[in-house]
Amino acid sequence: MTTAAYVQHIEGFGTVTVRPVDPDRDAPLLHGWVNEERSRFWGMVGTTVEEVREVYAHLDSLTTHHGFLISKDEVPVALFQTYDPEADRVGECYEVLPGDIGVHLLIAPGPAPLPGWTGRLLDVLITFALRDRARIVVDPDAANEKAIARMVRAGFTLGPLVVLPEVDLPEVFIPAKKAQLAFLPKA
Repeated sequence: MTTAAYVQHIEGFGTVTVRPVDPDRDAPLLHGWVNEERSRFWGMVGTTVEEVREVYAHLDSLTTHHGFLISKDEVPVALFQTYDPEADRVGECYEVLPGDIGVHLLIAPGPAPLPGWTGRLLDVLITFALRDRARIVVDPDAANEKAIARMVRAGFTLGPLVVLPEVDLPEVFIPAKKAQLAFLPKA
């Protein structure tokens, strides 16, 4: 069992646990999530379970990028990634400040949660990400209007529209993408 990196109980909501992704154990679950059409902006639709395992094994090998499985009351509900913007393509698109941390969030498919559910979960993840950092940067696909609106509701300030450059390495290929940067400083 992988040790939790962070746990927070919210009265009236439940207990949220953040733990590192275990590529071997979690790949089948994550494969189901990232292959849903609603997850197309994650960029992994059409991958196999083994390809998902390889992506998260590669991520797990890095000191600058981290994948986390998020559970609410012991039920997996989201995939959360953090990264050092200086070690990521987004760092080529804005002036990275000391203490910046990049994040990506994928809410698991399933029945629509109760109103306010995603906001409360996001509050926990923001607290987790900003524990020892000064500012969060997000880079959702510019066409992902729902994600952009969710970040604005969470208090993020929109930054510039940018084109994240293609990454073509032996271990990973990520196509260029038009992204909407947004920032949230530590309160």
